[in-house]
Amino acid sequence: MGATTTLTKEQLSKMYHDMWVIRFFEENLLDLYQKNLAYGGMHVSVGEEAIAVGACANLNREDTIVTSHRGHGHCIAKGADLKGMMAELLARKNGLCKGKGGSQHIVDMSVGVLGAQGIVGAGCAIATGAALSFKLREQKNVCINFFGDGATNTGSFHESLNLAALYNLPVVFICENNGYAVSTSFARSTKIDKISVRAASYGMPGMTIDGNNIFTVYETVKEAVARARQGDGPTLIEAVTYRWYGHYVGDPCTYRPKGELEKWQEKDPIIFLEKHLIENNICSPDEVAGLKVEAKQAIDDALEYGLAGLEPEPADLFTDVYYEN
Repeated sequence: MGATTTLTKEQLSKMYHDMWVIRFFEENLLDLYQKNLAYGGMHVSVGEEAIAVGACANLNREDTIVTSHRGHGHCIAKGADLKGMMAELLARKNGLCKGKGGSQHIVDMSVGVLGAQGIVGAGCAIATGAALSFKLREQKNVCINFFGDGATNTGSFHESLNLAALYNLPVVFICENNGYAVSTSFARSTKIDKISVRAASYGMPGMTIDGNNIFTVYETVKEAVARARQGDGPTLIEAVTYRWYGHYVGDPCTYRPKGELEKWQEKDPIIFLEKHLIENNICSPDEVAGLKVEAKQAIDDALEYGLAGLEPEPADLFTDVYYEN
């Protein structure tokens, strides 16, 4: 699928802007981590921005998402507070989780970000539970679950898809297949060529798409969200993409074949959209440049806010641990 005509200039401009926000956010994190200012395990999704933005563009504020350890982009695309996110990753008290969640456990309930998960495949069950909650309360909301190809070989993935299909739950499962589960290639860990064929085992639609084409992502998820919202059950979408950096910050990536990264960088999803905007006279080069500057400024503001925050006190370790009625 190529470009679509259903998106307005305003929508496309926002998508372009948001992809740059994600890219700049994560590039800043890489620098902050090397300076020992950002803490915890750090997993970035540079190169995969079209999936987060294209998918979340189909959701409203009351809809929810559940993401994985590589979830910064999803949270930003869903509308999580950018300043609060930056402060959280800097382990500051003004962070979304008061500096206690970190990169792998970001939550922003105000916009439906139910949380990132450090355990591979764990989000599948949480998303299915959220969808069950919507159905039991007769709410016309949808949950999107983002996870990597490695999660599809866990029990929680299969159990969740089975339950979601059995009860026609309003959930969309999106597998970001970037080719590697940590350092193990998809071909070495999985017999089938496409993860999407597993959908047939549970009686739900499944499709494999180009995860770097934001138009394809948007339109495919649009249909899946509409299907879920009207009570027709879940969908499994496999979005083929590639992470430019290693599984974690510091990963030497010795498992990658020579030239593979460069091949995928030629398919940069942001540049793909940028060319479309300019070549089709949707935005002028100056407008495109302006959107990029705005995105960079948003990150600069977030960084200033985060660095100005206070670090947690030792006594804070014992707060927010148990629910007190």
